[in-house]
Amino acid sequence: MCGRVFIRSDYQTLMQNFAFADQAGALNLSNQFPKLNGAPSLDYPIIVKEEDRAGKVGPVFVSAKWGLVPSWMKPPLAPQINARSDTIKAKPMFRTAYRSRRCLVPVDGFFEWHDIYGNKKNKRPYAIALRSGKPFAMAGIFEFWRDSQTLDQTRSFAIVTCEANSMMASIHDRMPVILDAGDYDRWLSDDPDPNDLMKPYPSELMTMWPIGRKMSNARYEAGDILEEVEIEEGETPKPSGPDDPQPSLF
Repeated sequence: MCGRVFIRSDYQTLMQNFAFADQAGALNLSNQFPKLNGAPSLDYPIIVKEEDRAGKVGPVFVSAKWGLVPSWMKPPLAPQINARSDTIKAKPMFRTAYRSRRCLVPVDGFFEWHDIYGNKKNKRPYAIALRSGKPFAMAGIFEFWRDSQTLDQTRSFAIVTCEANSMMASIHDRMPVILDAGDYDRWLSDDPDPNDLMKPYPSELMTMWPIGRKMSNARYEAGDILEEVEIEEGETPKPSGPDDPQPSLF
């Protein structure tokens, strides 16, 4: 599962790390970074394969809302923030987008909560990033939804998740699909089923550290949010099941 992300790079740095993509479509987000506690329902820059400013089809940055809403969904809407790799091809919510509307979701890292025994607060948040400290792209899918009253169109996305690698498995049984840079083109391509790309990222290339519980409040954006904290005595693992509910969008 992936229910919160962080982008500590400023907008220009993030764009420079993904310079292969045309940037015009996400200029409206340029004053919203860094984003140290990125929650669902907010707008993010994602990379899709569409016509760029020169009229050529290729990778372009666009703005999209985190929480997938397919075109056929009727109000009240029930956005989905994650799509499981093992069911993405079969579930009506995700299968069309998986075949033809895949995207890259650039971030510097993400958060996960470790269920624990013997603690009234019950969960410990962790920050997870690449050991190199560089931004990376998670695999995503996107959709369009049009309001029948206003005719306004919204682009939304979900992050694809897979089984956890050995590092992540110590706190949770799932993780977002992190793509190698060499696989970006294929994930964005017309290939209807790049199934082999939806796999755990190597543990040795990643790092994670415990952080304070203040970040569980989506409004908390202070600079200390990523600071490592000491683990409290009695924090022991509690396995997370595949049917755990998704975190609230609000």
